[in-house]
Amino acid sequence: MNDEEVLAEFRAAGALLEGHFILSSGRRSANYLQCARVLMNADRAGKLARATVQKLPRELRQEIDLVVSPAMGGLIIGHEIGRALDKDAVFLERPEGFFELRRGFAITPGQKVLMVEDVVTTGLSSRQAIEAVEKEGGIVVAEAALVDRSAGEVDLGVPFYPLVSINFPVYDADAVPPELAAVPAIKPGSRKQ
Repeated sequence: MNDEEVLAEFRAAGALLEGHFILSSGRRSANYLQCARVLMNADRAGKLARATVQKLPRELRQEIDLVVSPAMGGLIIGHEIGRALDKDAVFLERPEGFFELRRGFAITPGQKVLMVEDVVTTGLSSRQAIEAVEKEGGIVVAEAALVDRSAGEVDLGVPFYPLVSINFPVYDADAVPPELAAVPAIKPGSRKQ
């Protein structure tokens, strides 16, 4: 899938939003990609996951033992990428403010992990999730995501394979342009802080 085909899937799902959004990073944007909406259709989710897997080098695909994703945003796409790779997919939760495995999920020391996110903007959540996997003894060999909002600028410390890179302008909360500041801000993501 090329970038326009991916964005067409977001548009078809009503998942390419315009307004004034507070991103998980705390930064502001006039555009928001609501991945939960684009992934709510199982066929579409599977199609996007297969396209994301095709971005991974063949040698890397063969190396992966386990797919891990942070809840909530990465949960569905992580599961679908696990299906596309024929690998188990587990998720991390953040009940106390830091990522951890729960629900009986475990990582065997030395297991090679593909981290999967829905959207990466600053990479903070990804780096925290990678750290949690490493704490369990896993080796994160790469990260895949539906969307890279950093326009290729993010450094996760591992190879990064997004399905699409987007360059929507983002602003610090104290540097929002007047036309955006005039629109009431909403926080559409899953993280409260």
